[in-house]
Amino acid sequence: MTRACQEASINIHMVFNIETAGLIVVVIWMILLTILFGQMLAHYNNLTRGVNSKTLKVVLENILKDLSGAQKNIEGLQSEVALLEKDGSLHIQKIGLLRFNPFKDTGGDQSFILALLNASDTGLVISGLYSRSGTRWYAKRVVLGKGQEYDLSEEEKKAIKEAKLTNEHEK
Repeated sequence: MTRACQEASINIHMVFNIETAGLIVVVIWMILLTILFGQMLAHYNNLTRGVNSKTLKVVLENILKDLSGAQKNIEGLQSEVALLEKDGSLHIQKIGLLRFNPFKDTGGDQSFILALLNASDTGLVISGLYSRSGTRWYAKRVVLGKGQEYDLSEEEKKAIKEAKLTNEHEK
């Protein structure tokens, strides 16, 4: 073969290889696109399953309406929870009980102080002092952890401190 024939054969062979490679790339690309299109179609059918003759646009609009309604419900619930938390802070949340013996002539810790406080340490302390002649009851208002009309005794302060500590341990 002449040199010109050999070069022409090589050129034809290279063109054939490039065309074959291009064809293979196009076929692979078509297969990938077919798979992706099939997945999208399956997803679309899944979204519109059970919907009679509605388009995807109608289905999506209904989903957006439902989402808007759900957001309004959530906002309403959040405001109700905030109100409940505000109201709940006024309820008794901290309880402290201290038993003690205020008198030397009685046996055992039969006297007690009960501290009942809300979230802002406001409430009351109830004292029951036991003696041989009877039990005496006292109550004092507490505002922000301090006695309002009357000074608090050391035992009452301890009961309030216990109420605060007990509440912190529960959190």
